[in-house]
This record gives sequence, structure tokens and C-alpha cells, in this order.
Amino acid sequence: MVSKSYSNLFEMSCGDGVDFRQPFKSLPRVVTSPGIISDPDWDTRSDGDSVGSASSVERKIIVANFLPLNCTKDEAGQWSFSRDDDALLMQLKDGFSNETDVIYVGSLKVQVDPSEQDQVAQKLLRDYRCIPTFLPPDLQQQFYHGFCKQQLWPLFHYMLPICLDKGELFDRSLFQAYVRANKLFADKVMEAINTDDDHVWVHDYHLMLLPTFLRKRLHRIKLGFFLHSPFPSSEIYRSLPVRDEILKSLLNADLIGFQTFDYARHFLSCCSRLLGLHYESKRGYIGIDYFGRTVSLKILSVGVHVGRLESILKLHATVKKVQEIEQRYKGKMLMLGVDDMDIFKGISLKLLGLELLLDRNPKLRGKVVLVQIVNPARSTGKDVEEAITESVSVAERINLKYGSVDYKPVVLIDHSIPFYEKIAFYAASDCCIVNAVRDGMNLVPYEYTVCRQGNEEIDNARGSDTNCHHTSTLIVSEFVGCSPSLSGAFRVNPWSVDDVADALHHATDLTESEKRLRHEKHYRYVRSHSVAYWAHSFAQDLERACKDHYSRRCWAIGFGLNFRVIALSPGFRKLSLEHFASSYNKATRRAIFLDYDGTLVPQSSINKAPSDELITILNSLCDDPKNDVFIVSGRARSLLDEWFAPCQKLGIAAEHGYFVRWNKAAEWESSYPNHDFEWKHIAEPVMQVYTETTDGSSIEPKESALVWHYLDADHDFGSCQAKELLGHLERVLSNEPVVVKCGHYIVEVKPQGVSKGLVVDKVIHRLMNNGKTPDFVVCIGNDQSDEDMFKSIDSMASSSAFPAVPEVFACSVGQKPSKAKYYVNNVGEVVRLLKNVAGISSHREAVSHGRVTFRDVMDYVD
Repeated sequence: MVSKSYSNLFEMSCGDGVDFRQPFKSLPRVVTSPGIISDPDWDTRSDGDSVGSASSVERKIIVANFLPLNCTKDEAGQWSFSRDDDALLMQLKDGFSNETDVIYVGSLKVQVDPSEQDQVAQKLLRDYRCIPTFLPPDLQQQFYHGFCKQQLWPLFHYMLPICLDKGELFDRSLFQAYVRANKLFADKVMEAINTDDDHVWVHDYHLMLLPTFLRKRLHRIKLGFFLHSPFPSSEIYRSLPVRDEILKSLLNADLIGFQTFDYARHFLSCCSRLLGLHYESKRGYIGIDYFGRTVSLKILSVGVHVGRLESILKLHATVKKVQEIEQRYKGKMLMLGVDDMDIFKGISLKLLGLELLLDRNPKLRGKVVLVQIVNPARSTGKDVEEAITESVSVAERINLKYGSVDYKPVVLIDHSIPFYEKIAFYAASDCCIVNAVRDGMNLVPYEYTVCRQGNEEIDNARGSDTNCHHTSTLIVSEFVGCSPSLSGAFRVNPWSVDDVADALHHATDLTESEKRLRHEKHYRYVRSHSVAYWAHSFAQDLERACKDHYSRRCWAIGFGLNFRVIALSPGFRKLSLEHFASSYNKATRRAIFLDYDGTLVPQSSINKAPSDELITILNSLCDDPKNDVFIVSGRARSLLDEWFAPCQKLGIAAEHGYFVRWNKAAEWESSYPNHDFEWKHIAEPVMQVYTETTDGSSIEPKESALVWHYLDADHDFGSCQAKELLGHLERVLSNEPVVVKCGHYIVEVKPQGVSKGLVVDKVIHRLMNNGKTPDFVVCIGNDQSDEDMFKSIDSMASSSAFPAVPEVFACSVGQKPSKAKYYVNNVGEVVRLLKNVAGISSHREAVSHGRVTFRDVMDYVD
């Protein structure tokens, strides 16, 4: 089988032995950084057993830890495979159109000898559209049973390794195994991807690093991720030593799905607190702004395959088993629990609730039976053994205390049973209880509801009217993902044995009409929100989240797990020093506007005063008679006056342009000389109240403005207080000539009409009125306030304000979404840029005095 992976195609394109006269299969858009690559216009042909056969068929690549297959090996050593129709990954295909080609990537649940792997891989691809990832046994052990089950799974279920006896401490070697395994999965996914129209859908916490490895290879890959487990609160998650790496990797997906809003809220809180990211809701969709990309969030719980359950209900074996169960427990109320054997399913707490119920209500003894089906444990360890021992011990105690020769209150089924038998128990049980202390979703209540609806065969076997109303009763833990969707269930705190016992008692006391109403409400929801609905909805939202992929230019930055893609407008590019210097040299009049903090000095610098080198560069620029140079800053004029005292010819616009001075000898001008600042007496006391109640916040008084800072406050509380303060100030200052704005960890009150954009506009118009119309305009800044300058300059340049269109260099510091057309990487590049053109000005002055020739100047520019 010829591999059609991206990496192989890339290697092929670099080789010497390729016959380009042969028709090519449609290649994926290979995205380089930066650039927008269009489709190659080659002929296509199909290769029968290849995953990447070219066609217009929509393709979905489903990636999970395990493939939805059953695997056996007979005595002759021959492998036998079959689809697992009960697996969620197999059932979600119903949410796609019949023409969709679905490819599965994952591991087998058995180890395959390396000598057989190629043959098995070809068979699985040909017969089942599956690509297996054969992890070495030692890597599988460290990856799945080590990092996933010992560290991620407990943490995501709110269990911290407080001491060695209560959990495994973080092991860096296990995390490295997790990284290696995710990389091997990525290699296999790349073999499946054929075109950019392929959608990749990654499932669950085992593969949370996969988005980074895939995004690194294909910057515009259409990538969704769904977390089936809970996502813990930020206080729990932040204890994970590799917390940032995992968060950043998830953010390399286009769409991230969660079962409930609580889990999504916790994820957003982690992104905000740990990475400083901002999110907002637009038209019902939650999006996180991540380096120019909008990462969308999807909140929708998984459903069940109603048709599959109904088909099993119709089986003769199922109907017969229902009759058998109902006959065995005739005259008793049958309660059912179906759980995996692990420490979070709350089996022993459920049994303690039943024990308390029987203790308080002697009349229910002999009338209530709890059948607890225990699925085999998915992992091993001391905790699982303790959970098994405790459950068996409590069950035996209850049976010994309240049971008799012909009556056992608890029936513990701790061995594997056929699926049809489990379905029969669902159909025959009067009540189902799910008492997990923490669970991602848990589909047991949904399956129980569908089975209680029954069918004609079961009704006939019971001798019931086929038109009779069906009933069901659910008791569900508050900490289970399906709880919010089951409004007719009894919701319980599983840690409260009294709460569980009360719910069990209420379940025994319900009237038939109540049971019917609760059942009908749940059944309508479960039937309409099936697994097909969930898959279809996720696929639709993934398509929507990816619709802008080719309208932006992509830049790849970062190494290893810090890799990310920056999405910028197509016209945004790095400022060329040569082009800038050449245009500077040709200009006859220049206007230069420079932000200060984050542009001329680093934001992280403790000493914010300008260096001697910067002062020298600014003086060289100002000494050129063709130049008008301005510092445009939000800082106070007294501080800027002190810092730039050596710059006699430098213009300064302080407090975002409220105060302007054209040079050292000139007087400060105010945009609003007669402005009334009485509003400060209203705003400052309000800010003071919020400062006193928000630890880490402070007030910065300026001559023209008041600023409330909350950078050092608790992130969530500070943001909450900022929103409240914003609304409070807007109400009390509604009749004042001021604006209240939220910025980067600030709330600012300033006079109306004050912005950097307006001051730039005024300065340029003053220059034009004085006969100094610039034909070269440069503006460099780094934050949101500087965007006003970029917008103003761009607007003026495109209007008829200038006699001739000037050359404009609006430049952002750092690669980020901006209205500027150029960027430089950091403050150091800004200083080097200015130093270079300052040298041109100095050389020109030397020419005018005869110290150097004009050729020397041009050699300097080159």
C-alpha cells in the first residue's frame, strides 16, 4: 500500500526520482509561514486501498485512544476483527451524511506482533476504514496506565495527590511517554489527511497534545476536540506541572467541546488565569481570542443511539430476559445501578443510602431490591482494589442485616454480562440510580429512559395494553454531566447519605402519573438529543469555526509544546529595514510618531526612563530639518518632560494627546483648555470604594484622567469588579463630558474626544497648514491605544487630505492582530530601525557641511 501521508508527499517532492509526467493525486495545501497557497491544478486519480483517494466526498477523521473494533485471535494465530456497534465512535457516524467517508485512527485493545502489523494495518484500512497506531507495549503502559490513568484521570476528577498513599505524584518520564504517544498518533493522522477539506475530530484527555502536533504540520487544518471527561476548576487544574503545555495545545484546535457549561467555564477560567486570554460570547457562540485565531467552544452533552437500543430491545433473548427478571422480583420495587468499578462511581455511597433507607423504613424491608451491575475496571491499582473490597463488604453487611433466606436487598453482579441482559435489566427496573461523585457524562440514565419506553413485544409478553403509558424514575448525582439535562430526576449530593436515602424513599412513594410525566419529559429529550444529533451539531460548528481559515495569513511561532499559529490579515507583513530606509532617504518631509512604553522601552523593564542611546537616536532624528518627531504616550506630561529634557526639538503628546508640546522651548497646549474637571470629585470616591474592596488594585491620578488598575488583583475578582465599576461610573457620570473605558487591566475615565488618533490627526493638519505636508509618515506602537493612530493615519492617507499620497508606515510591535500593515518583533528592532535612519540623517548633515560625499550616504543605506 502506498502511503499518502503529508510527510511522505513532502519527502517525495524533495527527491530526485519523481516522474512528473505521471498524473498527480490532489495534494493537500502545504502551508508555509507565511503565505496563502492555492490548490495545485493537477489531474487526480484514485488508489483503491489508500486512505487519501482523491474525490469530492466529504471526509471525517475520527481520532481516539482506542478504535471501535472487537479483536480476537484464534488458536491458529489468525486475527479476527468486527465493528463494535455499541461504541460511541461507531455510532456517531449517523450524524454525518451517507456520502461522508469516515476514517478512524486509534490503537487496538490488544498487542499485535511487529511482524504482523503491516498485514493487520492493511486489513483494517481496507475492511473497516481504520488506521491503527501500534504503540510499543512499554510506551502503552506508561502512556495509558501511567500518565492518563494515574495522573490526568484522577486530577480531572478532582483528586489531588496530597500524599503518596492517596495518589501518584507527578512523574516527568510518564509525561514524556504521553508526548511520544501523542506524536505517534499525529503521524498516523497525517497519513489519513488528504485535502484541507478533511475534518479531524480528536476525542478525550488521552490526546490533548495532538492539536499542537497536527497544527504544526498543517497550519490550516480543520481540527475539533471533544473532552468526554470533566474539566476541573482552575484551583485543581493549576496544580498540574504541565498545565500550560496542555492548555496551549488544546487552543491549537478550532473547536473545543465540553459536556456541560461547568466544564467549559472551568476551562475558560484556566485560560484567563494562567494564560491571560480573553473570551466573549457573540450570537450565542463562546470564542477565545488566541493570537488572531478565534477558538470556539461547544457545550453539548453526548447522546445515545436510540435505534440501536430499540433494536436490542426487540431481540427474543432480551424479551425473554425481561420476563425472567420481572418474575424473579415480582412484588418488589426493583432499583438498578450500572457503574464501572472505580473510586468515583460512588457505589459504596449508594449502598450506604440504601442501608439508611431500610433502617429508617422497616416497612420497605423485603419490598425493595437494588441490583448493582459492576462493569470491569478500566484500570488497576490500590484504589480500585479498595473500592471493590468496600462495595462487597457493605453489600454483605446489608444482606446479613436486612436479608433472609429468600430475600437479598442487594444483588451485586460483579462479572461481565451480555449487553442484551443489561438492556433487559433497564427495561424491567422501576428506578435507576447514578450516584457518581464525579463523572464526565454517564449515559446510563439515557439508556435506562429509552429502555423503559419498551416496545410492542415486551408489552405483549407482560400482557399489557400496547397503548399503555410507560414510566421511569431516575436518581442522579449533581456531579454527573447528564444531570442538568434531566430536570425530572431526583438530584442528590452523593456525599450525603441522608440525601441519597431521602431520594430513594421519594422514588418508592411516587404516584403512577408522576412517574409517567417524568418519563415522558426525559424520553422526549433523550430521543431528540441522540448521538447523531450531537455529532451533526459538532460537525456544523466545526465547519463554522474554520470558515475564515483562508482569509488570513498564518505565521508559526514557538518551539515544542509552545508552538502556535498567529493568524493575521493578508496585508500584514514584517517591516523591511531596507525598504524603510530607502523610502526615508527619498522623502522630502517626514512625520514620525512613536509610542513609548512597549515601543521604545520594554514593558517588563523596571527602569522606564529612556537610555542614553535612545536619547542620542531621537536627537539625531530631530536634528534633521526634514523631520517632525513626536512621542505619543499615555504617561503624565511632568514625567515625559523630565525624561526627555535633553531632546530640545522633540515633540511630546502626553496623556494620550490631551497635552501637546511641539519642542522643549514651546508651551504645553491642551486640547481642551477650558475643560472642567469637577467630574473627578464624582469618579474618585467611587474608584476608592472599589480599591478598598479589591486587594491588589490602585488608582492612578492624571491631570486629565483617572485610571483604576487591577493587574495585581485576583484575576476573576478583579475582572468582575472592573465590569461593576465600569457600569457604576457610566451611571454616575452620564451627564459629564467624559468617557469611561475598559483597557488592559484598567478602567479609565478621560475627557471625550481624547485619543492618540485625534492628536496625530491634529499634528499632521498643523504641519500641512504650515506648508510642511509630509510625504513620509511613520507610526510605531504596541497596544490598543496605538490602534487609533494606525486607523487615523490610514484614513488620512486614503482620503484627499494630502496633495499627493504619502508613503505610510504604520507598524505594530509584535506579531498580533492590528490595523497596522507592518510589524517588528520587539523593542530592540524598533531601536535598531530608528538608529539606522538616524544615521542616514547624520550622514546627510555631514554632506551639507562637506564632511562626506553623497555616495557615502547611499553606501550607508545599502
